[in-house]
Amino acid sequence: MSRAEPTGVRDEVTGAGAGATGARAARNPLWTFGILRSEVTTTLRRWRTLALLGVLAAVPVLIGIAVRIETGGGGDGARGGAGGPAGPAFLTQVTNNGLFLVFAALAATLPVFLPMAVGVVAGDSIAGEANGGTLRYLLVAPAGRTRLLLAKYASVLVFCLVATLVVAASALAVGALLFPLGEVTTISGTRIGFGEGLLRAGLIALVVAASLTGFAALGLFVSTLTGSGIAAMAATVGLLITVQILGSIPQLSAVHPYLFPHHWLSFADLLRDPVHWDGIVRNLGLQGMYAAVFGSAAWARFTAKDITA
Repeated sequence: MSRAEPTGVRDEVTGAGAGATGARAARNPLWTFGILRSEVTTTLRRWRTLALLGVLAAVPVLIGIAVRIETGGGGDGARGGAGGPAGPAFLTQVTNNGLFLVFAALAATLPVFLPMAVGVVAGDSIAGEANGGTLRYLLVAPAGRTRLLLAKYASVLVFCLVATLVVAASALAVGALLFPLGEVTTISGTRIGFGEGLLRAGLIALVVAASLTGFAALGLFVSTLTGSGIAAMAATVGLLITVQILGSIPQLSAVHPYLFPHHWLSFADLLRDPVHWDGIVRNLGLQGMYAAVFGSAAWARFTAKDITA
């Protein structure tokens, strides 16, 4: 996607002694921070990004309104008690405590909506610049390809966090408006105060955002393989759908633990008392492995790539 060349880049390129100045700037941490700030700002200001965040914010609203209409606002747990119909995770508790809408919204958006939004942003990170003809201008900056790639990945990670917090904040607001708030009943059957429940909701949002880091690295790698932003976005989302399908085939159960979405819903263990960390640690370890493997692949491809646009 095309964008104006940052002023700082123009100054470094056109100033006297650009080579020596560039070498000094490449070693300047403030320069690296400036690139990161520019990338994050550019990513979050795009209309496509704002549209994605708007859709994500609307999901908890729709869930909350649907539950409210279905139950009439009553505290019957959406008829989800013992023997009641099963629904999405935590959904049956929303009418008793609006805070559960945060957990239900994250459980509903994590398998599809959140990673699709991340796939769009990650897939467009490098390929979109190449397609818009701005990648060569960015590489004129003295930071070099490695720092630019790291800044791109960091901006995608910021989007992961922002997108997750948008879902959580929207769900909390809707839950507070439509349903009562109070003590939280954990999965283990114990009760914790609302303040601790809110703290756990924030921690869950952080874990959900961290769960997307491996897929973000995969999308970044795909983005280095093509000069078409649309193709990169489509390929990244296609990989997500393919992996989700593979994860639903029982005959492939041997490979399921190695698929990046396999432990995504382990964040529910944060609502146990005491917290069960095993699944969360496995999830974060798997995401770290994907980030390392595909991040290295993206670096190898990007640093050796002939940039023509």
